[in-house]
Amino acid sequence: MTDSIMSKAATMEIPINSNGDTGSLQEDDSLEQAAKLQWSLDEKDLQQVMVSGPNLNETNIVSGGYGGTVEGIIPTSSITGNRDGSNMHHSSSSSSSMAAEQTTRGVAVEKLEYMKKWGFNTYKCTKQMISERFGRGSRTVDLEMEAQIEVLRDTKRKYENVLRLARALTNHFYNMVQTQHALGDTFADLSQKSPELRDEFGYNAETQKLLCKNGETLLGAINFFVSSINTLVNKTMEDTLTTIKMYENARLEFDAYRSDLDELNMGPRDAVTMARIDAAQQQYHVHREKYERLRSDVTIKLKFLEENKVKVMHKQLLLFHNAISAYFAGNQQQLEQTLKQFNIKLKPPGAEQPSWLEEQ
Repeated sequence: MTDSIMSKAATMEIPINSNGDTGSLQEDDSLEQAAKLQWSLDEKDLQQVMVSGPNLNETNIVSGGYGGTVEGIIPTSSITGNRDGSNMHHSSSSSSSMAAEQTTRGVAVEKLEYMKKWGFNTYKCTKQMISERFGRGSRTVDLEMEAQIEVLRDTKRKYENVLRLARALTNHFYNMVQTQHALGDTFADLSQKSPELRDEFGYNAETQKLLCKNGETLLGAINFFVSSINTLVNKTMEDTLTTIKMYENARLEFDAYRSDLDELNMGPRDAVTMARIDAAQQQYHVHREKYERLRSDVTIKLKFLEENKVKVMHKQLLLFHNAISAYFAGNQQQLEQTLKQFNIKLKPPGAEQPSWLEEQ
């Protein structure tokens, strides 16, 4: 509409008279009205553009001007909300990763401190041990306890030898019993196949079967003896020796920190040295308490071990003597009575271990 009016106004014929004056007043009025109409139309077009144009809170992604559909308009607030959500997720993940990193760093610091203390303590103990071996350092000595410890170690070596020999005796005697069993079966078979020597083979078959039976009874007694000695040597004595090793390590640490404190006390007494002396005194008291506590534990265990050793060996040596004597004397009744006296139950031949359901 605007273009038609503009073209009409532009092509309107303006007559001019011979004197060069313009046309009549009516023609002037029509031109003025056409200009006013053009101005009003321009204002309406501008308002329409402002109304139909993009909002500051929207983003128009539709091509083809401002007349796009509503589906092509994406609210800016939704984009802002998505950005905020992603920022919150990123911040939460970063905070969790920072917490995990701090935890890992704390564990690493603890391990580093532990290794530092261990290295420092190992250095001191190694220095003290070398000084003692070369005769340059002093050591704490408990003559009575060291004598008891040496006796225990010597007793353990001798009992280990007894255990080794008893196991060897068990193996050899087991092989002899199996040989007697096979020999008895052979004699019994020959007794059936040799009529002229039936009685002689029969006597020997019965003798070997009796010896085999008594041998199995003696094997039960020897196995019980071996099991008791093994428990005494490899469990009871070993437990006491483990405590003794801890006591000896505590003694070495105590002497190391004691020597360190003595060296500091002989040096100058400035502020730095006094602080080191205070720290050394604290470590000295800590390791002294540990040394005395383990020394007391060793004393108690040595006492109980000696009592237990006498009690166990008295019973086992009596069992071994009575069983061996009864077997070689051929006294089957006394041999069986010896097993009953020590509550030893023999498994029947071919018996298997009960299942865990049967033991319940």
